[in-house]
Amino acid sequence: MVKIAIIPGNGCGDIERCNWYAWANAQFNKIENVECLLRPMPDPDVARESEWIPFMQDVLKCDEFTIIIGHSSGSQAAMRYAETHNVLGIVLVSACVTDLGIENERASGYYDRPWEWDKIKNNSTFIEQFGSEDDPFLPWSEQMEVAKQLNSKLHHYKEKGHFMTSTFPELITFVKIHLK
Repeated sequence: MVKIAIIPGNGCGDIERCNWYAWANAQFNKIENVECLLRPMPDPDVARESEWIPFMQDVLKCDEFTIIIGHSSGSQAAMRYAETHNVLGIVLVSACVTDLGIENERASGYYDRPWEWDKIKNNSTFIEQFGSEDDPFLPWSEQMEVAKQLNSKLHHYKEKGHFMTSTFPELITFVKIHLK
């Protein structure tokens, strides 16, 4: 059984009504031998690493059979998690490498030390990324830096913004490839 854990961005307290999360959860749970988890995260507004990483380990039980799909702050959580835990793979949606000078992002704790890129790569059997040039929150250069450092395939879009849509069919199609 493969587990998929959807880790939302910060500010998404009601994850069942936020972005594509519930839609993707339902799509993945239709697939045989897949269990998709979508749970309210502790501290949803700041997304503190000190709360999210233990939640991913102790509650979601992310392990070497888990694909972590992280969106925005969830991408940073996925990367930090993979620095110290083996996972099947990580899918990053709207990922960045700095706090962009935003106090709330700085308070999350993800950006206060160097990224351990080699550990992330070594602890994941695959890493893929979705990014859009017109993201209103993240400069394209930040998204490209993640791809460069992780040597991940960057699914490059020009008009998807911050991927805050109600559906995300490209994500489902891509993840299904790794389930075979």
